[in-house]
Amino acid sequence: MKRVLIAGLSIIVYNSFAQDFPRQDFNLEKLADEIFPLQDLDLNYEELYENLAQLLSNPLDLNTVTREQLRSLFVVTEEEINTFMMHRKENGALFSVYELQSIPGWERATFDAIIPFVTVYDSQSKLNSSILRRIVQEKNNYLLLRYGRVLEDKPGYNTGGTDSTQRYAGSPDKLYMRYRVARSNDFSAGFTTEKDAGEKMNWLPSQRQYGFDFTSWHVAVQNKGKIKNLIVGDFQSQFGQGLILGSVFGFGKNSETVTTVRRSNLGFLPYTSLNENLFFRGAAGSYAMGKHVIIHGFASHTFKDGSIDHSTNDNLAISSFSVSGLHRTPAELRTRQQVGETDAGVIVQFKNQLVDAGVIFHQTEFDQPVAHNPRPYNQFSFNGSKNKNAGVYLNYSWANFTFFSEFAQTLNHGSAVTAGLLGNITHQLEIAMLYRNFSKDFYSFNSNAFSENTVPQNERGIYWGWKYMFSKQWSASGYMDLFQFPWLRYRGYSPSEGSEWLLRFNFSPSKTVLMFLQAREESKIRNFPDETNLYLNTNGIKRNYWINCDYEAPPFTFKTRAQFSSYQLGGVLTHGFALVQDVSLSIKRFSFSFRYALFDTDDYDNRLYVYERDVWLAYSFPAYYGAGIRTYVLAQYKASKKIDLWVRWSQIRYTNRVEIGSGSETIAGNTGNDIKFQVRIRF
Repeated sequence: MKRVLIAGLSIIVYNSFAQDFPRQDFNLEKLADEIFPLQDLDLNYEELYENLAQLLSNPLDLNTVTREQLRSLFVVTEEEINTFMMHRKENGALFSVYELQSIPGWERATFDAIIPFVTVYDSQSKLNSSILRRIVQEKNNYLLLRYGRVLEDKPGYNTGGTDSTQRYAGSPDKLYMRYRVARSNDFSAGFTTEKDAGEKMNWLPSQRQYGFDFTSWHVAVQNKGKIKNLIVGDFQSQFGQGLILGSVFGFGKNSETVTTVRRSNLGFLPYTSLNENLFFRGAAGSYAMGKHVIIHGFASHTFKDGSIDHSTNDNLAISSFSVSGLHRTPAELRTRQQVGETDAGVIVQFKNQLVDAGVIFHQTEFDQPVAHNPRPYNQFSFNGSKNKNAGVYLNYSWANFTFFSEFAQTLNHGSAVTAGLLGNITHQLEIAMLYRNFSKDFYSFNSNAFSENTVPQNERGIYWGWKYMFSKQWSASGYMDLFQFPWLRYRGYSPSEGSEWLLRFNFSPSKTVLMFLQAREESKIRNFPDETNLYLNTNGIKRNYWINCDYEAPPFTFKTRAQFSSYQLGGVLTHGFALVQDVSLSIKRFSFSFRYALFDTDDYDNRLYVYERDVWLAYSFPAYYGAGIRTYVLAQYKASKKIDLWVRWSQIRYTNRVEIGSGSETIAGNTGNDIKFQVRIRF
């Protein structure tokens, strides 16, 4: 009777306050700012985080969601996962997402964090209708159109003035189109196309271009009898701890100090992101051989960007890979999809309530041998045309703890191992520990394991992370990571060791106020500029500090942040800071966001990545460096139940330079303006 009453109240609350699909856009900011705020590597964070943002467009069904899927959200503790699974087992299907509030041990903060990513489907309609009818009737069915460009002129688009070798082939317009219809753990179908600024629209099937420069598509079904998963088209894979097969759902060290250490064993996933290198293309399937054994297999053939050495016609070789995804100039176009890559793999998985274990075999073959241009740091880089990896993984759950591990071996070369433990010691205290050891000649081209380097190679390390809830208002978290590099690495021409630590305090006196203080330090060697001695290096120390306050005064929401940085190398200390004020306003069908930011950094080492709100399913992570002012305005209008419109204008104005960028990207003057439009049509 008690559960019926709770469920009834949940349905009333749901019908009164639940928002139409898709979920609230501000949760993208929450995801980036509170879970993954560290952006210090020189990566394309917009493409990296966009993949995780797709969860907002395809929420998980709480009545079919698995432990691994809950872990992949990074916001639920092991104790909360256990109590949820027990609640569902004892009480049956959930009536509403708001029923999560009735589960013992679930914190309000967890509920607020997870609700954008989950839903509850009508189980009766799901069982009583065919898959084709469910696809036609599915509410998660939309078309997204996006346009953007820089308003200033750049010499790359000047057909009369710039060097023809640096001239762009296409217009300065950036175009994006995406269609998807999906239901969690049931089906998914869609396509994504994109043209970057400077790229040309062409219909050249012989060169694998169909209008847009990049096109991705997939069709997938799940849980159809013994066929647990079947994907045709573009897909990604996540098995074990990502040593051999890891998707872009894995994140490294950040202020979420516990849950992001472990990789979730998600299997095959449709690929819906814009990164042009991190996916397979072909077919993948998972078949249940029995109650506890599942066979996974895939085959893929893709073409990736790379430079081919034509110095001798009889011995062609791949000298380097290109990962920018840009095809604008003649030089960039010559690298477009020049490297053929064939992948095949088999995974045998054993799974019951406590144990998830498996054996992995994966082979990658290139149509030309790889022969990297020799550098001091890449003497152990992969060379050849074929690479084979074999490995095993073991995950074990007990009470409120989970042990996770994977061992992988590149046949005839090196090995890699990672193992860790995370869980709740008490209701207030969470911990995580992880050990890793990667040989300098371990090669894996589709990995995303926890590591200090961008790939699991040439590294040993041990990580400790913790979170403690003093009360509902106060909490703290932190980590310490000690690591070694047994061989040389890029910009570090000596075997070395380093360390990194983070400490964060959170204070939330009410539902409308959140404040945090955060400090982080990283120490590792870097080559010291010296033209006479390439192997001269010294220790570099990077420090970052954050002060943040979010507060609501309906209909306004305010966010105030101060970020500071310093970098010390060879006795020289440089600094940087950014002061950011955000204001958001929602009035009926309109939503507005505004930012005014001041920044001043001494050099590029002190650049500060600051998340910016963007149109739905887009991420913006510009690096603030130099001295200047950054502003943007984002407006959303709900034209009807089926149509949403966005427009975004942003500007950066430098006070210490007379031009922006270099080469073909140069803007004459100290100001750059961007404009972006987007429309979403729901079917």
